[in-house]
Amino acid sequence: MGGESRYEIHQDAYIKLVLHAVKHRTSSVNGVLLGRSSADGDSVEIVDSVPLFHSQIGLLPPLEIALIMIEEYYAEKGLSIAGYFHANERYDDFELATVAKNTGDHITRYFPQAALLLLDNKKLEALPKGKDRRPVMQLYIKDASRSWKLVGSEGGNQLSIKEPSGNIVLLDYLASEKWKDIVDFDDHLDDISKDWLNSELFQ
Repeated sequence: MGGESRYEIHQDAYIKLVLHAVKHRTSSVNGVLLGRSSADGDSVEIVDSVPLFHSQIGLLPPLEIALIMIEEYYAEKGLSIAGYFHANERYDDFELATVAKNTGDHITRYFPQAALLLLDNKKLEALPKGKDRRPVMQLYIKDASRSWKLVGSEGGNQLSIKEPSGNIVLLDYLASEKWKDIVDFDDHLDDISKDWLNSELFQ
C-alpha cells in the first residue's frame, strides 16, 4: 500500500512551508502536514501545514507541546497530522536528518501513510527560470522494511500541488517578500500573541 499512495498538497499548505524555509535560510527548519487519506488508502490529501521551529529543532519538549496543540486544533476540522516537512541548514544538503526520520517515525504510528517532505533548494532556485509545476520538495515514504525511502521523480506524480498555479503564486509571494510575515511555533513560544496558524497570511 505505502509505495502506491499518491500525495496531493494544497497550495496554501505548500507555500507556507517554503516561505518558512526562505525566512530562515541559514537554519534548519521543520513543519507538520495536516491531512486525510482516501477511503481506499490510495491517496493522501495534505490540506494545511504548520511551520514549527527554526532554532534547536531537535528539542523534544517544545515539539511535544506543538504536536499536542496542533492535533487538538485540527481534530475538530477532521484532519490528522499526516506528515513532516524539513529543510536542511546547508543549501546542498539532501540528507534526511535524524530529527526528520524520528519525527516521521512517531507520526506513522498514528498515520501509517505519513509523508516526509524535504525541501529541494536546487528546484527552488530554478523555479523562476522555468515553468515547472511540481513541488520543490522531495517525497519520502516508509517502504516495506519500515525504512524511509526517496520516491523517484520517474515514478510519476506521486506528489503534486492541488492547484496547477501553485508555483506561480509562490514566486509572486517570494518577489513581494511575503516570507517576512510567516510565524512559526518558535515565534509563538517567544510571544504568544503571534499566530502560529498564520490565519491572515493569504488575505
